[in-house]
Amino acid sequence: MTRPESAQVPRSERKPLYVKVVTQPALHGCWSVNISETGIGLIATPRRPSEGPHENEPVELSFSLPDTGAYVRVRGTVRWRHDTAGSAGTVAALGVSFGAFDAADGVKLARYLSTSHLQVVAAYASDDESRAVRQALDGVATPHFAVHAEDVHALLSRGDMAALLVCGQDEAQALALVESLGALRAEVDPTGAGPPSDLASRIVYCAPAAPERLVALFNSGRIYRALGAWPDPEDLRQAVLQAGREHGFRTEQWRMALELERNLLRERALAHAPVGGPGRTAEDVGFRSPAMQRVMEMVRLVAPHRVAVLLQGETGTGKEVLARILHRLSGRGDLPLVVQDCGALTETLLESELFGHVKGAFTGAVSDHPGLFVLANGGTIFLDEIENTTPNLQAKLLRVLETGDVRPVGGTQVRHVDVRVVAASNRDLGEEVRGGRFRADLFYRLNSFTIDIPPLRERPEDIPELARAFVEQFNRTLKRSATGVAPDADEVMHGYGWPGNVRELRNVVERAVLLSRPGEMLTRRLLPPALINSAVPRADPAGDGSLRARLHQVERELIREALERHGGVLRRAAVALGMDPVTLGRRARRHGLWNPE
Repeated sequence: MTRPESAQVPRSERKPLYVKVVTQPALHGCWSVNISETGIGLIATPRRPSEGPHENEPVELSFSLPDTGAYVRVRGTVRWRHDTAGSAGTVAALGVSFGAFDAADGVKLARYLSTSHLQVVAAYASDDESRAVRQALDGVATPHFAVHAEDVHALLSRGDMAALLVCGQDEAQALALVESLGALRAEVDPTGAGPPSDLASRIVYCAPAAPERLVALFNSGRIYRALGAWPDPEDLRQAVLQAGREHGFRTEQWRMALELERNLLRERALAHAPVGGPGRTAEDVGFRSPAMQRVMEMVRLVAPHRVAVLLQGETGTGKEVLARILHRLSGRGDLPLVVQDCGALTETLLESELFGHVKGAFTGAVSDHPGLFVLANGGTIFLDEIENTTPNLQAKLLRVLETGDVRPVGGTQVRHVDVRVVAASNRDLGEEVRGGRFRADLFYRLNSFTIDIPPLRERPEDIPELARAFVEQFNRTLKRSATGVAPDADEVMHGYGWPGNVRELRNVVERAVLLSRPGEMLTRRLLPPALINSAVPRADPAGDGSLRARLHQVERELIREALERHGGVLRRAAVALGMDPVTLGRRARRHGLWNPE
């Protein structure tokens, strides 16, 4: 299995594709809706919600490329999945990113995407009309001619047809085909909310018909364009190109809408998700440090009020978790929480993402985009790493904060939104203002309520409770049965500096839970060597520098090392130390190094 070499063929954009896809794990009724060199969008009808791969899980795909005979096999990862229940059963939408292709299949796909033309069905065309269609579409589309309605449906079922030309001089026959496709569309998807796999809205009508009938068909969405019999070649060419682009735009918009809906549902679920055990949420972890208790008091105090909040703290201190708690306690918990990392995009893209844009505002703006402020209307928007924004964008953010008015890029219409803004910074914004790197007016607007989050090294009292909460969380998600954190591991955690803060602690616990055996406590043995080597041992609570205290510490270290060296097997450790196993067990229990259960 190899990746395709990007230099071998030109890179391509996402293209519509509607073909049967076989997956492993198996997913019933799986079809593609679009494809690029890096990923594919899928629609399926699983027999049960647990069927098939889910988010962040690996998947193997195999599918054919229309009109080429080429067959592609690729391994990938499910980046997102959204299941919708309806009267006809569950429909699952998935976004899969490609990983490794089988042999040269990656090159096949890249070449297909970069060289394939639009595929077009021409129905009922006479010999003269067929020649005219070929000449008009030469170099931009490949026409497939159908004489009977059954042939039309067979070609459409291939899934890669971008448009349908209805030709011929038989008005009744042509209109009957249009009506049958419209009825089929309503039968398959009465809501019109499904994937745009049908061609009813991409029909270019080139047959005779009364003007009022054509207007009715156009207004009802049954046809895309009416050119009349024997259209001008350039008009036909442009109509097909536009129909193909429309198909691509509608497919992509539908995919993005599904992904956005899934993301909003996920944000809402995460805002309510338990972080510790059942019924225990992030705010109930039980911070023991006075610093974090003060932080939580401030969060509860400001949450119900529509005040902009600025969260300041080092990377990994849990600013996004606090933003979710603020949102949940604000009374807006049932409305969207939208998260945007301001350091991940350029100024132009970030402005478009936040405020939206209108069609034609810039190259690539092929349709209107509402923007995250509009999508978060009534809810909360969390702007992470706000210190990375430019002065120009900061001025526009200030206007939204002060007036609630949002104007999309390239637009003239202003929309008023009601959005709670929570911003976060890894740096001291006051210092950024003094250094001329951040607008003072926006800072003072955000600074009305600032919450400084202390790093984990300054609040070691919180480490045990956080570690236990993460153990419970990863027991559920990783299907493990770790029974807690052993004293020797707890001592190492207390002695470590945690430069990555709570995020680093979370990753360390996740690794330890994954490595643990069934029912095992997380011991020092399961911690990363770099963490163990960097930890500074705590002073013994009973230690006063006396000989007794020092001997107690030495004995504890010798027993710990022996147990670790022999995999926690008490009898083997006792042999190595020249002790009776019962005596060693008693002393190990006294030191908190061994649990007989």
